[in-house]
Amino acid sequence: MSSDYSYKKSWNKENGKSAVITYENSSLDWLEVDMVKLQPGDSKKYHEGGKEYGLVLLGGQCSVTGEGFCFENIGKRKDVFDGPATCVYVPGETPFTITGVTEVTVAVCKAPANDGDFEPKLINPEDVVIKDLGKPGWERQAHFILDERTSANMIYIGEAYVKGGQWASYPPHKHDDDNMPTEGVLEEIYYYEFDKPAGFGIQRVYTKEGEIDETYTVKSGDFVEIPRGYHPFCCAPGYDNYYLWIMAGENRGFYMTTEEGHKWLTK
Repeated sequence: MSSDYSYKKSWNKENGKSAVITYENSSLDWLEVDMVKLQPGDSKKYHEGGKEYGLVLLGGQCSVTGEGFCFENIGKRKDVFDGPATCVYVPGETPFTITGVTEVTVAVCKAPANDGDFEPKLINPEDVVIKDLGKPGWERQAHFILDERTSANMIYIGEAYVKGGQWASYPPHKHDDDNMPTEGVLEEIYYYEFDKPAGFGIQRVYTKEGEIDETYTVKSGDFVEIPRGYHPFCCAPGYDNYYLWIMAGENRGFYMTTEEGHKWLTK
């Protein structure tokens, strides 16, 4: 990527389908994201070959129907700060339709579906595994949604909640070297929301070798691609942050290493 390339993308929160991150406009080989905002009764159909999907309901209710499955009137939160997510996994080569029951916003996360015979699955809020992580200064709550418990090809999804003044993805870690079981190669995307319109955070993306060294101010509706490298984030004091993290790789899971100079913080 050239030095003037931006890993940051933004969604304008308009109705309909917005293809925010695609293979054509991003640095990524495995991940794409559409944001779908529907009014009651509106529908959006999907049939893209060779892709699996994680549909994360950010707020509102919808129905997701496809060949051999029908998940009706799903979704329990009004927005991302109103409890754990509802999610639908759709395997490759499976056409499906999202229909709004109330106004609904869905993050349609996509990854390659190269092999495997997987089943559609509804993940309810009560299925989400919630863990409090970190130490003072970098405390956050992690929600594991579409994880190892769901059989899938490459996609792996969760959410994080960060209080003002706290850091996340800290101490800085990376997952871009094939050195299993210590570290696996996984691309990642962050999508951010804040509890107030003025809320913001700071996202770094940088590599050990230094060919990537970027810092972005992020607000609600922003995304940052993480093709490789370390990616610590901090939330401005006075605001609560939410971010959706979407990963894809052959080794689904938290196979990562901490930046050498910061390892003492983990002791």
